Amino acid sequence: MIEFIIKLHPEISIKSKSVRKRQTKLLEQNIRTIMLRLDPEVKVDNNYDHLVVRVDKDDAQLRLEMIEHLQCIPGIVQFSEMRSATYDSLHHIFEQVLAQYRHELEGKSFVVRVRRNGNHDFSSIDAERYIGGGLNQHIESARVQLKNPDVTVQLEVRFDQLIMKTQTFQGMGGFPLPSQGDVLSLISGGFDSAVASYLMIRKGLRTHFLFFNLGGPAHETGVRQMSFYLWNKFSLSHKVKFVSVDFAPVVDEILKTIDLGLMGVVLKRMMMRAGAQVAEHMGIKAMVTGESIGQVASQTITNLNVIDRVTDMLVLRPLIYQDKQEIINMARDIGTEDLAKGMPEYCGVISKSPTISAVLKDVEAAETKFDFRVLEKAATEAKILDIRTVEYQTEQQLQLVKTESNLPADAVVLDIRSTEETDAAPLEVAGHTVIELPFYKLASSFSELDQSQAYYLYCQRGVMSKLQALLLQEQGYQNVGVYTKPKR
Repeated sequence: MIEFIIKLHPEISIKSKSVRKRQTKLLEQNIRTIMLRLDPEVKVDNNYDHLVVRVDKDDAQLRLEMIEHLQCIPGIVQFSEMRSATYDSLHHIFEQVLAQYRHELEGKSFVVRVRRNGNHDFSSIDAERYIGGGLNQHIESARVQLKNPDVTVQLEVRFDQLIMKTQTFQGMGGFPLPSQGDVLSLISGGFDSAVASYLMIRKGLRTHFLFFNLGGPAHETGVRQMSFYLWNKFSLSHKVKFVSVDFAPVVDEILKTIDLGLMGVVLKRMMMRAGAQVAEHMGIKAMVTGESIGQVASQTITNLNVIDRVTDMLVLRPLIYQDKQEIINMARDIGTEDLAKGMPEYCGVISKSPTISAVLKDVEAAETKFDFRVLEKAATEAKILDIRTVEYQTEQQLQLVKTESNLPADAVVLDIRSTEETDAAPLEVAGHTVIELPFYKLASSFSELDQSQAYYLYCQRGVMSKLQALLLQEQGYQNVGVYTKPKR
């Protein structure tokens, strides 16, 4: 049997009885929705202060998949794998605990903690003393230590059942979806918006994605991939939407009508206007951005104040005080760093000589020259997609990229993995030149290569190489494909 006991996030535990009951019920439903995707025989039991997930199978792969998903469900702060057994005496309990923990306790300090439910001829303290003393006696290198031990042997005795917690895993914490409502996250595919979206999901907010397309189909493909990853990893229990707005005409209008120094602020104001319109259409009450104080010119306090004046809608900025490196570290932790590194930054095309202290009346005066019919058209023609269809559509676009395992004789392989990956496992392709060029340098350095050559991009999983090849093709380079290692 595979069995886990689920510990609630502490902030759920301190809520009133009615709120706690509702939140726990939501968490139960979310866990069940995701676990049943893995196996239809998985059972989820709600025991008010904890939940139990079990399946009557001994399947190593299923166990790993269950652990991976439980670590990414909002509302779970911690969960422990359990081993259940029956017993006929306190000594029988000790024997089973000794067999389970002997190797783990060798050379370690330990303490035994017992929770008991039911009528027994021993108390919890009796059990702790008996089992702890027996372990101390039978494992010579182990020693009892009541405070700050190396290992805590956690046991539960429920009527005629002994439950041993054999391994503990950390969850993501937060509140279960969608206990705090819905938000619309303005996602660009970079570090900031991805991390901001994750933090909102963790907080129990069903997070939909809004993308302002400034870079064409290849840019949208990359952002779709990022959005799908966040949904599939952290909010798989609920349907969400991916919204794409063609913002290239809006940028063109800004370039024609707005003074150079105000372009960045005006662009953000236009995004807020369009975002609020889309959110209201979807019945959503708040937007989320990845803005951080002082990170770029448009993110000074003065400019953010001017930007926010275009809408009454609540704008959430979970990264507002974070440093860039802290954001990158979080992106690495949640698995979005590589995707973000490979995403071109399109907003910069109109951010030359930006003002850091825009004056509201000057911005409003400048916007009188802007044709707002362009913005209205962009917002009303927004494409609203079910996130579940995004993966298929993205794959269809990526299929347009030529993929080869048997390369043409004169082909050059570009290994676009990070320096750490190439150092750890250098790529060799018999009969072909291999050039190491990290994906985050590809956009700026590809034009410097000999364009008479055919180049095939390589990465470990093939995902980043396909995306980068698509981006290069979007820029007019037709001499690129993807290399995959031949299957053995």
